[in-house]
Amino acid sequence: MSIMEYNGGSVVAMVGKGCVAIASDLRLGNQALGISSNFQKIFPITDHIYLGLPGLATDVTTLKEQFRYRVNMYTIKEEREIEPEAFAHLVSSTLYERRFGPFFIEPVMAGLTKKPSGEYKPFIAASDLIGCLNFAKDFVVAGTASSKLFGVAEGLWEPGLEPEDLFETISQTLLNAVDRDAYSGWGAVVHVM
Repeated sequence: MSIMEYNGGSVVAMVGKGCVAIASDLRLGNQALGISSNFQKIFPITDHIYLGLPGLATDVTTLKEQFRYRVNMYTIKEEREIEPEAFAHLVSSTLYERRFGPFFIEPVMAGLTKKPSGEYKPFIAASDLIGCLNFAKDFVVAGTASSKLFGVAEGLWEPGLEPEDLFETISQTLLNAVDRDAYSGWGAVVHVM
């Protein structure tokens, strides 16, 4: 058994037409023993960035606070809100600092980048536990049901989804994948920007 599977949980992020969505299950467990059905794994970083943290529950709470602190320091120093790409690199460098004793977390980031024309461009990325970034143009997955999420997402996702269709697609992807994973499930939460 991997320590990444100890508490369970899964997160998926998808890109739509001018929108982005991120979803996670709500289960917190101790291996096969269920502890809570309302454990948050997705956190708002700014108005345009959400962060999903599947993995060890203690590291979820630790990193949530550490990222909140670092984003606040960035905002004070730069006198502007952090962009999703910059936040992804902040996540990567934070995890890489602990590469020899890593946090057991696989972050998933979803956000909207404002273009000079005023339009918003969707952004998604994921990372492994030592900060290796994976940028994608369709979807990213993490957690104990990641192999199932890949399969379902490849079958359901298509380019140019409107916000309502994106909500339906990501919801069905998550629910169908976690139904096949004993360490994920017990409800879901979806954020669409």
